[in-house]
Amino acid sequence: MAQSELLAAVRRPLSPDSQVEVPASREEFEHVQGILERENTKYPRLQYDGLRKVAIVVATPSPLHGHMVGLDANVKARLRYTSDMSNTTRTGDTITTRNWDGALQYRISGDYTLMVAVEVGMTQTYRSLRAAISYSVCALHCRLGIAMSINERSRGTIAPIQYYSTMQEWDTAVQHAERGLRVELLSNPYGPLAANGFIWYGRVGSVVVETYRQEEETCPPDTILEPTHSFRIVESGQFVGGSVPENLAELKLDDCIPTHVLTGDVVMAAPINFFSQDWFEESFGVAMLETALERIKARYRIRHE
Repeated sequence: MAQSELLAAVRRPLSPDSQVEVPASREEFEHVQGILERENTKYPRLQYDGLRKVAIVVATPSPLHGHMVGLDANVKARLRYTSDMSNTTRTGDTITTRNWDGALQYRISGDYTLMVAVEVGMTQTYRSLRAAISYSVCALHCRLGIAMSINERSRGTIAPIQYYSTMQEWDTAVQHAERGLRVELLSNPYGPLAANGFIWYGRVGSVVVETYRQEEETCPPDTILEPTHSFRIVESGQFVGGSVPENLAELKLDDCIPTHVLTGDVVMAAPINFFSQDWFEESFGVAMLETALERIKARYRIRHE
């Protein structure tokens, strides 16, 4: 079968809760569905509309959305969870642009208000991760900040640059390496991930998730907050987060939706489940795989005559 547009869409990272429609035959749909089943992939999932001859790629559901059962549909429709976003704001005489890895926003009169910010740190120091999430809380005034610190152990010998004569050869080599990484991920959900004799993602030493709130009613935008809760999720390549509360002992409905929209203290204080082992392992596995592939692509190059 020729290069599949549907398979390419499945391999691309998708924002939580999103859906992508791709024109495809039933044969192509079944071919890609078979690949996902062999890889034991939970997400993305595939659906098929035979009338329109369109395959529908369904991304991983956002845990924040998935557990807001019983909310008024109009209220729920105003929530948006996005990833890899940036924000530019003026602080005094300076203009600051920050990126965050995830953000839950609520739409009011056409504008979105930042409610919950998520930062993920892999190569950055713990202090810089705290500074980034503290900025979201103190300068951007989000209700809650969630930071995930990932410690990856050494990968050992770095693979040499590998040159290929054509784009087709390069693409074939990358696909071959990706298949090897996916097999590795099934048996090593927290690394290491190796392909062609080299480790492309090291064993995960630890993963820690922390929550952050504004300590006082007002605080300077450059304040470095202390975490309100801290949970160890992974230790020495093993999942150890079985006792972590699903709402991180912190996340409530009024963190996600402005208070004036809600009624009643019980409703405001209702816990919102953010964390589950299935969701974490699925999301973390995808992130590891994507990181390993980016490293491979950086070492595999096309020779230009």
